[in-house]
Amino acid sequence: MSAQLETWITESSPAKQTAVGVGIFVVGLVLAIGFRDFDAATITGSTAGFLLGILCLVISAATLLTGGQQTISVEPQFKRIVIVNRTRVRTTSKTIFFNEIAQVYVGEHGDKEGGSINYYVAAKLKTGKEIALFFGFFEGGYDRSVMEARCQRLIQNMQSYSLGG
Repeated sequence: MSAQLETWITESSPAKQTAVGVGIFVVGLVLAIGFRDFDAATITGSTAGFLLGILCLVISAATLLTGGQQTISVEPQFKRIVIVNRTRVRTTSKTIFFNEIAQVYVGEHGDKEGGSINYYVAAKLKTGKEIALFFGFFEGGYDRSVMEARCQRLIQNMQSYSLGG
């Protein structure tokens, strides 16, 4: 049982986030260059393609400039979860105490009809607010069983300490 009471730290992958940003940049660059010459006959399509490319370039720039790493620490000995977001611009931290959490479950985000679904652990607070844990560029985000295991581990940590562990 002492292994359950150790601090459990999980970090997101900034390399995956950077790869997505670079991919969006390449797509935006191809669109912007490919549709830069507006042809009078198809001005609407060319303009839309060019503007979509510019939009992709702006989104990729924002992703690359403000991207960073999220670290989630489950600290059963202190009865809390600490979420630290480090970006190139700033670092923010949020602490959630176990006694503020009403429910923990596996949530999902995405298209169930043919699209990809991203799974995460949701902590529903007693105030009604939901906080998504392990959402985004964490390993196992597309594998429900990985998130179910993280959810169970979090529940066990919370229960073992609430029982006096």
